[in-house]
Amino acid sequence: MARIKQAENRLLRYALIAIGWTAVTLGVIGIFLPLLPTTPFLLLAASCFAKSSERFHSWLLNQPHLGPYIHLYLDGKGIPARAKAYILSALWLTMTTSALLFVEPIGLKCLMLAIAVGVTIHILKMPTMAIESLPKTVDHQRA
Repeated sequence: MARIKQAENRLLRYALIAIGWTAVTLGVIGIFLPLLPTTPFLLLAASCFAKSSERFHSWLLNQPHLGPYIHLYLDGKGIPARAKAYILSALWLTMTTSALLFVEPIGLKCLMLAIAVGVTIHILKMPTMAIESLPKTVDHQRA
């Protein structure tokens, strides 16, 4: 019975690690593709790693480009104004271009508009922090 329990725990651990790395990958892709939300995937990865691998969890939270933003979000401190502006500009540019040039059904165009409005509301409701408040490990040029 103990072997079965141990095997189940090992399987769960590996599954959480796989989900965590998948979430990190999607989160990083989301930095460049506004339709994919970066922060929720990174938070999912942090949660999976916290339950499965202290090493990966520590790496993610201490990673110089991703870790500080996870900490800022978890602490409720918000995101820099420049990051908000970039996110919203990229979001609306890609959504508008996609809706006008690549999507035919009007229902899908409306769905894309609704998603863009929802993401915009979410981003605008998040606290805005001054760039001076960013941790030293965050690259200020990319914020």
